[in-house]
Amino acid sequence: MKLTVDGVAAEVEPRPGQCLRTLLRENAGTTVKKGCDTGDCGACTVLVDGSPVHSCLYPALRAGDREVTTAAGLAPAGNLHPVQQRFVDAAAFQCGFCTPGMVVTAAALDEEQRADLDEHLKGNLCRCTGYRAVREAAGGETLPALARSGGIGEAVAAPAAHRVVTGTEPYTLDLAEGDVPAGLLHAAVLRSPHAHARVTAIDTRAAAALPGVHLVLTHHDAPPVLFSTGRHQNRLDDPDDTLVLDPVLRHHGQRVAVAVAESVALAEEALRLIAVEYEVLPAVLDPHRATAPGAPLLHADKDADSGIADPARNLVAELHSEVGDVEEALASAHAVVEGTWRTQRVAHVALETHAAVGWLDEEGRLVVRSSTQVPFLVRDELARVLGLDRARVRVLAARVGGGFGGKQEMLTEDLVALAVLRTGRPVQYETTRREALTALPTRHPMDVRVRLGATADGTLTALAVDLLSDAGAYGNHSPGVMFHSVHESVATYRCANKRVDARAVYTNSVPSGAFRGYGLGQVVFALESALDDLARELGIDPFTVRRRNVVVPGDRFVATSDPAVTGEDDGLRFGSYGLDQCLDLVERELPRGGDPVPDGPGWRTGSGIALSMIATVPPRGHVAEASARLLADGTWELNVGTAEFGNGTTTVHTQIGVHALSTSADRLRLRQADTDVTGHDTGAFGSAGSVVAGKALLIACERLAGQVRALGADLLGADPATAVLEPEGVRCGPRSVPLSDVHAHAVRTAGAAPRADGSDDAALRSVAFNVQGFRVAVDTGTGEVRILRSVHAVDAGVVLNPVQLRGQVEGGVAQAIGSALFEEVHRADDGSPLTVSLREYHAPRAADLGTTEVLFADTVDAVGPLGAKSMSEAPYNPVAPALANAVRDAVGVRLRRLPMRPDRVWRALAEAADRA
Repeated sequence: MKLTVDGVAAEVEPRPGQCLRTLLRENAGTTVKKGCDTGDCGACTVLVDGSPVHSCLYPALRAGDREVTTAAGLAPAGNLHPVQQRFVDAAAFQCGFCTPGMVVTAAALDEEQRADLDEHLKGNLCRCTGYRAVREAAGGETLPALARSGGIGEAVAAPAAHRVVTGTEPYTLDLAEGDVPAGLLHAAVLRSPHAHARVTAIDTRAAAALPGVHLVLTHHDAPPVLFSTGRHQNRLDDPDDTLVLDPVLRHHGQRVAVAVAESVALAEEALRLIAVEYEVLPAVLDPHRATAPGAPLLHADKDADSGIADPARNLVAELHSEVGDVEEALASAHAVVEGTWRTQRVAHVALETHAAVGWLDEEGRLVVRSSTQVPFLVRDELARVLGLDRARVRVLAARVGGGFGGKQEMLTEDLVALAVLRTGRPVQYETTRREALTALPTRHPMDVRVRLGATADGTLTALAVDLLSDAGAYGNHSPGVMFHSVHESVATYRCANKRVDARAVYTNSVPSGAFRGYGLGQVVFALESALDDLARELGIDPFTVRRRNVVVPGDRFVATSDPAVTGEDDGLRFGSYGLDQCLDLVERELPRGGDPVPDGPGWRTGSGIALSMIATVPPRGHVAEASARLLADGTWELNVGTAEFGNGTTTVHTQIGVHALSTSADRLRLRQADTDVTGHDTGAFGSAGSVVAGKALLIACERLAGQVRALGADLLGADPATAVLEPEGVRCGPRSVPLSDVHAHAVRTAGAAPRADGSDDAALRSVAFNVQGFRVAVDTGTGEVRILRSVHAVDAGVVLNPVQLRGQVEGGVAQAIGSALFEEVHRADDGSPLTVSLREYHAPRAADLGTTEVLFADTVDAVGPLGAKSMSEAPYNPVAPALANAVRDAVGVRLRRLPMRPDRVWRALAEAADRA
């Protein structure tokens, strides 16, 4: 049939049942993205004869003789469509994976539709932005252009902005010709139908004999090397309890076998031909039962070197520590509050699912291109698991379509690497959305009991936290999440008597992993809710009780007596302090403005606040190395290891280069997220991309600037002290020399171009603060919670890019509102998945979210680069308790379980009425 895409006609032959999305990616480039394949996210939106459609649902045959327009086709001859320009000017994307589809939808809106954007953007999901900037971009109004110079403190567009809005920025599987060698194969995974079982027999002969199938892997073919999918600088931080393929299956959805074939369809057909016999084993799905005598044991076969605290009790990790005497302090307290708060499994919903493609290069080295936040750590673990020299493995990441901690794991790369080594052919594996929701790690569910004691004036005298964390079937990240969750949360408040009892336990559930906030969100929900109850009991204003008890400069960061979590030995300090400003800002701004109270007699209104503290770099090691060099044409090359996944590090690193090298963004070339580019980079997690990799890059650029000034002065025969670096040369008084001549001079005299290296090991770590305030209305007849006003104040040090930071905060608040009100991964009583598509998982859409007013404290940090602190994950942490406190203020009932769905709110109100 004839297919016309972006004005170019071609003859194509769709396969039976093929959708338009796959046809377009196979024949017309990679502008159209895959987010769900069920019509739920809109990443694949295109125009067909001018009307937006989800191309994953649109039959390819129906596109015959029609005009199909992608985001690239909106911008002929490189000129941006007005909507695309507004998306650039509004900074209306972060990871950008949803943006091509979002832009196409917005471009098709007429004036009447733009008047109701929430309704007409409901088919497009964004996980990163919080939608405020998207609404601005889609609304049709002309926006002020962002700064072009790229300096520090300016609202600067992302370097990839033009490519993102046109859909031409390549993500992991957006492969151009020549990116990988010819002969690409595709992998698919057979997954366990049981929560706990042992494979007693597996027959792959029929699958392997299917024409087009090149390889079938089972546990018989996989290396017997234990590892953890969770990745940290110190690999011993996570327990070694996982095999690439394991005959013992510990959760629904665990890998059983892998088929590698000429196409995904053939690989999936091969999986259906694999005959497996299972011995079903007893399962434990309740974390409260997991450590009880007689509970089924998940990892009793592991030895003491595995890093598991106690395999005989399903105990991944535990901490029991006390400062002072909590029980005595509670007994003598004027007021005591206590309660248990429960948080749920939350999915990351990064719109680009986990994916990897691997091949052997000309030297026979294994190369893996992956959607990862941690390419260097994946490289190191691949080499270890597969028995390869690290120099024989290269891992790189293109732009990553969202992470939120979920891609701080090795979840696809090991299968791809093993298949490449076995076949000698390039192999690609892309998880489906169903796999992402049912088989890959989620946020840790936790039960958190809090007890607080205080004097009559609200001074805390006792603080006790008892935490039970559900690790799921494997321990990846669970020790770190557990320790981190009870560190900054408990250390935020001064109190002479503190106790922490924390356990992370195995269950036959899908594994838990890294998630934005890394455990703080769960504990802060409980602690800030309990503190609000204490303030009510004492009749003290919620702002006052916090000001009275929060840490201030000069205090020690004391969570427990255990050095592992006190922060005493890991360089944590007050690089700056803006919590007081944040409290003042929210207290002043929360009562102002906001949406009107809905009509109806059942609506009740209330306000609530919460705060959180976070260390701006992870503990126990985080290293970044960077380099910079002057190129022959007088431009600059910057090399960093950090991956860009919507965290904005590419923009910040460019701004650092502009600042330190006295140049402009268009004269910089940034290479990143490739193990061949720099010596080492621990990775983009724990908000370290700006404050660790950024500091390393700043050091490299400042050293290089010094070299270039000295070389320029030498060329001019001038005093180096008079040399000034300018965008295109070096000036000494009235005379100047071009940078290209400086480069040539260096090569002549030193035999090499000017180059400098920088590194940072995060030996010093600062703290950042966030305060969230809400005003809500609650319908007592239905339990609906409606946000009338949202205010968030941040202590981020020097704000390097205000428009980008505002977007990061809005996105963090939006994701946290979803966790607080809507989102939950549901499982049946036997552990089988119930949430299998985005349609059954309520990630917030534009209509679910209003605008959050973002306010910046005025601080300059002594630890971070150029006075900055990190702020990618911190905004998430205080949102749920602030919402819960506002609901409590409105209706007088305390919600202790997330999400606070309308049915739960209604039921809590009904139960309170019955008790009355």
